[in-house]
Parts: sequence; C-alpha cells; structure tokens
Amino acid sequence: MIRSVLVANRGEIARRVFRTCRELGISTVAVHSDADAGAPHVWEADTAVRLPGDAPADTYLRGDLLVRAARAAGADAVHPGYGFLSENAAFAAAVTDAGLAWIGPPVAAIEAMASKTRAKELMAEAGVPLLAPVDPGQVTGADLPLLVKAAAGGGGRGMRVVSELDALEGELKAAAAEAASAFGDGEVFVEPYVVGGRHVEVQILADGHGTVWTLGTRDCSLQRRHQKVIEEAPAPGLSEELRTTLHGAAERAARAIGYRGAGTVEFLVDRAGRAYFLEMNTRLQVEHPVTEAIYRLDLVALQLSIAEGRPLDPAPPPSHGHAVEARLYAEDPAAGWQPQTGTLHRLELPDGVRLDSGVTDGDTIGVHYDPMLAKVIAWAPSRDEAVRKLAGALERARIHGPVTNRDLLVRSLRHPEFTDPGALDTGFYDRHLAELTDSDSGADSGAAGAALFALAGALADAHGRSRFGGFRNVPSGPQTKTYARAGTEHTIRYRLGRDGLRAEDFPGVRLLTLGSAEVVLEVDGLRRQFTIARYGDQVHVDAPPTPGTTTPASHTFTALPRFPDPTARTEPGSLLAPMPGTVVRIADGLTEGAQVTAGQPLLWLEAMKMEHKITAPAAGTLTALPVRTGQQVEVGALLAVVAEAAEATETG
Repeated sequence: MIRSVLVANRGEIARRVFRTCRELGISTVAVHSDADAGAPHVWEADTAVRLPGDAPADTYLRGDLLVRAARAAGADAVHPGYGFLSENAAFAAAVTDAGLAWIGPPVAAIEAMASKTRAKELMAEAGVPLLAPVDPGQVTGADLPLLVKAAAGGGGRGMRVVSELDALEGELKAAAAEAASAFGDGEVFVEPYVVGGRHVEVQILADGHGTVWTLGTRDCSLQRRHQKVIEEAPAPGLSEELRTTLHGAAERAARAIGYRGAGTVEFLVDRAGRAYFLEMNTRLQVEHPVTEAIYRLDLVALQLSIAEGRPLDPAPPPSHGHAVEARLYAEDPAAGWQPQTGTLHRLELPDGVRLDSGVTDGDTIGVHYDPMLAKVIAWAPSRDEAVRKLAGALERARIHGPVTNRDLLVRSLRHPEFTDPGALDTGFYDRHLAELTDSDSGADSGAAGAALFALAGALADAHGRSRFGGFRNVPSGPQTKTYARAGTEHTIRYRLGRDGLRAEDFPGVRLLTLGSAEVVLEVDGLRRQFTIARYGDQVHVDAPPTPGTTTPASHTFTALPRFPDPTARTEPGSLLAPMPGTVVRIADGLTEGAQVTAGQPLLWLEAMKMEHKITAPAAGTLTALPVRTGQQVEVGALLAVVAEAAEATETG
C-alpha cells in the first residue's frame, strides 16, 4: 500500500496528482525551486522540500536531489508527472534502487521508447505501421517536404520542417543544437513530412497481469511550434476501421515492450486515412483529462492502483459523449507566440468546466518554466455542444495579467474549419493565424469598440476619484483620460456632472449605472454592462460577450500619464529583448561592424522552454552587440543595434 507520494514535478500536474492522493487518503510531498517557493503546489502538499536554485537543470532535473527529498520526507512512492524526468530511465531506476515505488512504466519500457529511432525499430518488428526514415545524405527534391526531429525528448523541441534542399543542412544543425540544449542529446533523424496530416493518439493503460486497455482516441492536431493547443476525445471523423487499426497498433506497441501503467501511442493520420506511428509517451499526457471525462475515470488513481500491483478489470468502461481541452498560455500569438511574464492578478472561469491550473491569483509568471497557465476542459453529450461550452467559458473568463492566447482559443474553437472534423490537420495555424490574431476583427475589437471599453474604464476611474472631491461640473471643458492598447492610444473626453454623462465622440451612449468597479451603459438602445479592475496603471475592462461575435469582450488598457517622460527613448535600430530570457546562441561570426540583411538571424533567446529568433529589422551595419552567449537579460534589455544603410552612410 502506498501511503505517501512525492511528485517530482511542479505546477498543474503536481496539483492534479495531489488532488487524487487526498481523495485516496495518501499523504503528499512537493518539491520546489526557489522560484516556486510560494507556488500553489507547494502549499497544497502535506510536506514540501526545497531544491536550491531556479533553473530546471539545478532543480527539477536533478534526479539525485529528488530521490534524496523523497527519502528525507518519508515518501514511499514517486510520481513523475509529465516533462522534466518523467521519461528518464535513469531516474526511474534510481527511484526503485532507493526502495521507492515508481508510479510509471518499467525502466526497460522507458529505455525502449526513449530514443525515437530505436522506438521505430521496435514498432516495425511489432507490426506497427510507420513512416520510412530518410537518409539526409541521399535527399532529392522529390523527397520534400521533410521533418527533422530530435531522437530524444518531446514538446516540439528539436523539430524543423524543411521545404527547400538548401535549407536542410542548416536545419539539421539547428535542430541538433536545440535538442542537445534541451535534452542533453543532439541526435536527430529525418522522415517525410505529411502535409495535411492529423495528430491522433491512443491512451493506453496496462497492469502487471497481462491486461491492456485502449481508452479510445484523442485528436491533438491544433498545434503551434509542434506543441499542442487544443485536444479532444474521441478524435472526430475517423472511420470504425481506422479506429480499430489505431487501437490494435497501440495495444501491440504496449505488449511489445512489456508496458505497465498509463501511456500514449501517437500516430500521424494522412488524408487517405493511413496511420503512421510517431512515438510513444511513457507517462501521463497533459491532455489526459479529456479521456477521463468521456470514460469517467481517474487515470491518476489507476496509475496508483497499478503501481500497488492491482489488476485492471478485463475491459474498460464504455465512453460517453465528447470532451475538448484548451491550453491557456501566457503568450502573444500575434508576436510569434512570444511568452509573457508578469503578475497574474486574476484567473476566473465560469462554473460548468474543469480547470486544471498550476497558478492562482497574484502569482508571478516567470521565465524559468513553460508558459501554460491552465487547461480548461468541457464535456457534453456531443462534439458541437462540448466545443460551444468550452468557447463560451473561455469567452466569459476573467483573465487579468500578462497577455494570453485566450482570444485565439475562442476564435479557433469557432472557426468553420475546426467545427468541420474532416478539415482538421496540423497546418491549421499556418493557414489561419493572421485572421485569428487580427486585433480589429469583431464588434468590440476595432477602434470604436475598444474606445467604448476605454470610456467605461474612464468613468469608473472618475467615480473612484469622486469620493475625494465630487464630480466636476465645470462647463469650460471636458475631463480627459488617455489609455494605450495594442499600440493605439484612446483619448476619452467626457463631462460627468449632476445632470448625467455627456461623452464626446459617443453618440447614442447613455449612462445607466456608475460605480468604481461596474459601469452600465445604454449603447444605441442596448444595455451593456462593464466590470472594471485596476492594478497599478493597468485597467482591465470586461463585458458579457456580444451576440454573433467570435471574440471575447475584454480589453486591457494602460493609463498614460498626462506628461510623458521625454527621456524614455531608444536609439533607432535598437533591438530590445521582448521577454526575459537567456542568450543561447549568436550567429556564427557576427561581430560589431558586420553588414547584415533585413531578416537575418542575429541571435536566439531562450525563455519558457522555447527559443526565439532575433532578426535584423533592416539591411545595414551592426553597430552594437552588447550581449554574449549564456547571458541572462531582462525584458527591454538592449540586444543589438542595426543602423540602416542610409543612416550608416550619413553618420559615417
């Protein structure tokens, strides 16, 4: 019997495992880096052990420290979660060698699947269909497009799509460098890239008594940078023949390596309905809640039961309905998916959906870990109902803090191509990102809509200040408030006296109710209710969604000072760090004085488990390069200066 579990992880998955442990009467042990000292998973655990340092390499990736923590806290089992060391055979072996129960598959099974190249060989022997590997030295134009993949690790790191022969060598080097940095293993391989393919996976569960469950399918085709964004179960639009093929292949894969516990077998399905093995994840997946929802199971509880040696029932229960999950990230999809940092002031979802989150109100979103804030999961009897339910919940969410992908998620779920299961494939965002991130689409998203929200914020601000002196009733001129949003300034002019509101540039707007946190306006005969929250100079304005739109009715403004600081300027051509991070690479041979071309990569920043390329904004001369490889920089730090060609001539 397992009595105490240490979760060798952090955030959302640690909280998820702790929740089940509490229900089963099992005590819990958390580990935390210094950056996570105040994180929710720490104070929710019965016991917590500090891992000195901030970086994953010094903390959550130190297997020796994790085993030592488990023994010091009196844990008798270790759950690895996902990511970090969850698929590290050496860590699993160290746990069992220490006399602790490993809540995961056997060490040999992890080793068998650790290298994607070795895994493919084993799957071929087991009769699992897969794509034939490509020899990089023998590639011709007829082989394109190709996919370069890291042999170790996952999460989309070390992956590159190659569409031109001349780019292959450079992408091989780049993928190898990223893989070596992320996983300590620079091995990569090449295989055909299937255009228009779907990412479909099968959840498996196996006990130590010969029973293997295949718990349906999941579709995870909506991805950015080869990382999943929206997942659902069951995968829609598959024929019964294909489902049978996928289930059979997943079971053969599990039996071929003597699997035990929860795992996932991932496939690529082409337009012709042919399935190809991609990889096997020897752990619990991020998207496991959608499978739990349709099978009404607790996969973590089953993991614990299997680790205790109990058998599964001969067959799994039947599935019911449909479930969809969206990953809410602190990132800006319109700016190359750049991760965002700062204080998460508020994260609130309406009732009726499941929220799995590693953060809570007031937490700081830093640079050391993945930018996922939460997973939001909706279940309903049918796919259409589940999608509508999830989109509606995200639309009504109150998310105050860093920029997130919430608007993108809502628009994605309501996009005609997503609502048509036959149109799903991994190229969705390649085709539609521009329209999905258009900040001016939707009734409340354009300049006029945003200005209306700014008006509500200004009125609430005026009401708050009125407690210290009353509303001004001066006929000589209106009150003025200026806000910035997405690079656009909104100047609001209004007179708010005892006879009511008179707002310039807002014909047809009438004030109904006014408070410091709520404003109700009548807009062309329609009642609109706005809620306002302030955090420093940030003003968040939310409203119920406008019928017929695909964009949440929410805006964040920065209140601008009446007298801007004239010294807040940067030299023309300056490239500033878009987020805090580490300079992981500088282009080969790049030095001050070098001539660069527009769009030429200059250096790469790593933040939140992603690499971000910094490129020259124009052709010219590199006049400054004040950073070095390995240097940590804060947001807004100067990375480089490129003087445009004409400017360099004039000043030289």
